[in-house]
Amino acid sequence: MTIHDTARLRATRRPAGAPAWVVRLASFRAWLFLALLLAVFEAWARVSYGTSFVLSSYNAQSIAVFAVAPLLLALGETFVIIAGGIDLSVGFVMGLSAVIAAQATNAAGTVLPPFPAMLVGIAAGLAVALVPGAVNGWLISKLKVPPFIGTLGMFGVARGAAFLLANGTTVPVSNDWLASLGNGRLLGVPVVVVVTAIFVLAMHYTLSQTRFGQHTYAVGASEQAALRAGIGVGRHTRKLYLLSALCAGIGGVLYAARFTAGAAQAGEPLLLDSIAAVVIGGASLFGGSGTIFGTVAGSLVIAVIQYGLVFIDVAPFWQFVSVGVVIIISVLVDQTQRKLGGER
Repeated sequence: MTIHDTARLRATRRPAGAPAWVVRLASFRAWLFLALLLAVFEAWARVSYGTSFVLSSYNAQSIAVFAVAPLLLALGETFVIIAGGIDLSVGFVMGLSAVIAAQATNAAGTVLPPFPAMLVGIAAGLAVALVPGAVNGWLISKLKVPPFIGTLGMFGVARGAAFLLANGTTVPVSNDWLASLGNGRLLGVPVVVVVTAIFVLAMHYTLSQTRFGQHTYAVGASEQAALRAGIGVGRHTRKLYLLSALCAGIGGVLYAARFTAGAAQAGEPLLLDSIAAVVIGGASLFGGSGTIFGTVAGSLVIAVIQYGLVFIDVAPFWQFVSVGVVIIISVLVDQTQRKLGGER
C-alpha cells in the first residue's frame, strides 16, 4: 500500500468542505486551549499570590511529571482510537505491571546486584503487560468482540489479577537504581520526563513516518477500504492492542520507580484522563484522525487543569468536573468539524 493510497483513505475523515484556515485552526485547538489555560492561571497567580504559575521552574516540572503517567497510557490509546477502537483495560494493565515490576525486582534483588535486578523487574513488568494486550487483540480481531466489551472484560481480569498478586496492598520495592529512574534528574530535568519525551518522539515517528502508522490511519478511515488495499486488518489490530498494553506497562514500571512501590490501583484514575487526552488532542472517536503531538497537548491540558486547581486551592473534586466539561467541548468541536466537512 502506497502513501498516496493511505492519503486517499484518510481523506474520508477530512473536512473537505471547511475553509482551510478552519481545518488548520481546529487541528491546533488543544495547543491553543493549553496556551489559554496557562495564561489564565498565570494571571490568577500574579494577581492573587504575587507569584508566577507557568514561569516557575518548580511548577513547570511538577506539571510535566504530573502528565507522565496519563500521557504514556494516552500514547497507546492514540493508535487504537485512530484505528477506530478503544482500550478500557489500560488503567489496570498499568497497575498489574507496577505490581509485577516491584515483586520481580525484589525477588531478583535476593540473588543479583541492584542494577540487573532492576532490569529483571522492568522486563517482567513489560512482559506481563503484553498478555492482556494480546488477549484484547485476539478477542477483537479473531472473535469480533466489540472493542468496548472486550477491553472492558480485560479491565476486570487485569484488576482482579493485580489485586490478587498484591494481596490487596501496595508492594514496596527497595532498589536504588529503580528509585533513581523514578526520582533522579538528568541535567536538572526529571528522568521520567526525559524517558517519556524520548518515547513520545518514537511514537510520533512511528505514527507519522512509517507504514505501521499509515495502516493505522487507513484502518480507522475505512476498514473495508483498507482490506481492499491489501492491509491485514486483523493482524494490524492485534499489534495495536499490544502497543497499547506496552505503553501501559511502561507507565506501570515508571510508577513503581517513582513511588518505589507497586500498587494494583496505580492506573485506575488515569483511564478517563488518557482517553480525554486523545480526544482533547484532536483525535476523532470515529477513527481516522489524530496525532501524537495533539495527544501530548491534551495530556498537558489535563495536567494544567488538575495542578492549577490545586494551586489556586479549589476542591479536588472540581478536577473531574473540569476534565469532563473539556471532553464534552472537544467532542462537540470534532462533531462541528465533521459537519463542516459534509460528513454523515
